[in-house]
Amino acid sequence: MKRWAVCGVSNRAMSMFIGPMIELFPGYAEVVGLLDADSRRVAICKDRFPSLRDVPGYAPDEFDRMVDEVKPDVILVTGRDCTHAEYIVKALARDLDVVTEKPMATTAADCRRILDAEQKSRGHVVVTFNYRYAPIHRKIKEIILEGRVGRVTSVDLNWYIDTYHGSSYFQRWNRMREFSGGLSVHKSSHHFDLVQWWIDQRPVEVFAFGALHYYGPYSEHNPERRDGRFCGTCDVRDRCAYYTRWHTRSLQGAVRDDHLGAIQGVPIDQAYTGYRADMCIFDSEIRIEDTYTATVRYDQGALLSYSINFSLPYEGYRLAINGTKGRIETMEYHAPSRVPFPTPVQTIDYFPLFGSKETLHVVQREGGHGGGDPVLQEDLFMGVDPRRPYPILSGSRDGAYAVATGEAVWRSAQEHRPIAIADLLGL
Repeated sequence: MKRWAVCGVSNRAMSMFIGPMIELFPGYAEVVGLLDADSRRVAICKDRFPSLRDVPGYAPDEFDRMVDEVKPDVILVTGRDCTHAEYIVKALARDLDVVTEKPMATTAADCRRILDAEQKSRGHVVVTFNYRYAPIHRKIKEIILEGRVGRVTSVDLNWYIDTYHGSSYFQRWNRMREFSGGLSVHKSSHHFDLVQWWIDQRPVEVFAFGALHYYGPYSEHNPERRDGRFCGTCDVRDRCAYYTRWHTRSLQGAVRDDHLGAIQGVPIDQAYTGYRADMCIFDSEIRIEDTYTATVRYDQGALLSYSINFSLPYEGYRLAINGTKGRIETMEYHAPSRVPFPTPVQTIDYFPLFGSKETLHVVQREGGHGGGDPVLQEDLFMGVDPRRPYPILSGSRDGAYAVATGEAVWRSAQEHRPIAIADLLGL
């Protein structure tokens, strides 16, 4: 059994890692320490999981004390994105293994620090890119490995985030680049990791455009230009299309937060100390982009055409992978309960370069992220499935390239020039 200490008691930490350790993998993992900047978060975690009542809590500057006292085998890093690098580097300096939520860090420079620290350590870093584990995504990997596509030449990936999910990023700390790296890092790093894993190529150069169209003070949807509002108490929310899309007049609670407050039933103004997760999406401090298009060149010649939009009528993606022997196409509708029309079951269309179309159906599985979360959890807590014929668990270099690609996107959009990944990572 391995002993796990948690740095960042977020709802993600509780739902994705702490809960499964206690409820599904008690013979494999034990939580022995909880570190967070907010003691309220630690208290809520212990309320949710009474078996953790006697587990000690620690302040952010007590990492070394925590390690000395509880002697963990693994450090779980699940706090705000900008805290990841600090705890990963400290853990590696103590020769401890690290499991971190994506993104591994918020800047390529911090990723380089992590790579250097890991080289000197007996510990290793795992980045929990759970999108890899979805059955549909594993099937795409297998089709490519079978050689049915041939050498991959180009990828088209268009990602759509609906008004519910998209606006939530602008209600929370994610809207500040210094905390999240911007959404091309916090969110798109997921997608850049998927592509590099599918095609087994590393990104070399990025050129991109980005803009803030929907959120911030100049949005055409802003009912009144005024800072400091919160959805739960806003006096103009009935004139806010983002609020009224998901609420009726009789449901006057705050917009549902997909982190701590809503899931736990804790009032949104009591889930954190000095912070609310329902900040106004039209505040003037919002300067990150909500729309991107990008072209990425890879080291074996493949090209990625990528776009993402954080305010659309439905959520999902369209994907096409082209190769010297064929083409793969698929479309996913995510969160069907929020899509205002019937959605088909996701399939994969395979087109040989010289032949007829074949439609492939994939077994659906329960669990978050398209059924990927439970399989990832098994790999983390029970060990990697030895029957799987290809690597899937992400390491630090995967995490670094995903972050660097995301940073290159927003830098290119701001500086109007191509950005070399090697320059960002110092490789």
